[in-house]
Amino acid sequence: MATIKDVAERAGVAPSTVSYVLSGSRKISDETRRAVQEAIAELGYHPRASARTLRSARSEVLVLAVPREPGKYRAMDGRFAIDIADAARGHGYDVLLMTDPEGVAPLRRIAASGLADGAILMAVRERDPRVAALRDLGFPAALLGHADSDDDTGPPWVDLDWDAAVALAIGEAVAAGHHRVLFWSSADHEIDARRGYALHGLAGARRAARATGADIRVAPSSGDPDELRKRLRQALTTGSAPTALVVQHLILLPTLLDEIAALGLRVPEDLAVVPVGSLPDEAESRSLPRIDLPVARMSAAVAQLVVQAIAGRDARDAPRSAGELLTPQMAEGHPVTPPTRSS
Repeated sequence: MATIKDVAERAGVAPSTVSYVLSGSRKISDETRRAVQEAIAELGYHPRASARTLRSARSEVLVLAVPREPGKYRAMDGRFAIDIADAARGHGYDVLLMTDPEGVAPLRRIAASGLADGAILMAVRERDPRVAALRDLGFPAALLGHADSDDDTGPPWVDLDWDAAVALAIGEAVAAGHHRVLFWSSADHEIDARRGYALHGLAGARRAARATGADIRVAPSSGDPDELRKRLRQALTTGSAPTALVVQHLILLPTLLDEIAALGLRVPEDLAVVPVGSLPDEAESRSLPRIDLPVARMSAAVAQLVVQAIAGRDARDAPRSAGELLTPQMAEGHPVTPPTRSS
């Protein structure tokens, strides 16, 4: 088991300096403090001091947990990371990005070491083990997204109402005269992982089908471009072809649009395409009828929630879990156009 002397040697400081960092009893330079905190995290050092003493030494750092598969990049994650960092800076916090695919062990290490004061979790899934781990540790957290709607004991969260967003997009397509609509859902691996946005999107499609009485088909997307093309060709050419395509899985939107063109279909004349959850000002979707993801608003809200959770923990009066669903809106100036062929 690591000792305070081990931490001091790793950080290149005296043991007393480590104590000062942990207790906050003396002013320590940011560079030295970070070196000590990194050594604590690397060695898995758990001080014998009380949790109250540890809490008194603020790191002024938030950890942003973004599960990520090596080699894969999502523009959405980068946009949120930047906006959350900007919002956190307004509260006097820096942001530490953690991309471990599962995240439980690193979060436990960071929480125990004092490297960060609170956590923001992205890509939240049903019965997310990260939430349970942080709850057990009493570590302040807030969620960007939600999955367990009946859990009022977890961290506070903010999310786009994906159920309502998909239902709205399908409803707008049907109102424009499209009676055969294909919902291109989140990728199958996201559904299998029980990601909140994926599950809520599927629920919205089912609800829209009941409400409109239209022919609403659901096809799960794929993270593999070749498989995506194969599934899309089959969905658009088998049976009565849809005249509108509502898309939630937007990571490979350029590939999807290229395949539509390869099939000889024109957008929107032959196929109306409606992205749900697009990035504001994203080139591929800018001219399409769409529902943008309110990234700046969500980032500001989740930063505020975790800062409040930290303040509540320090005051031994943790706020009651609360969730905020943001109402989706169709982008102005880009209505869904009626079909030009039989629907």
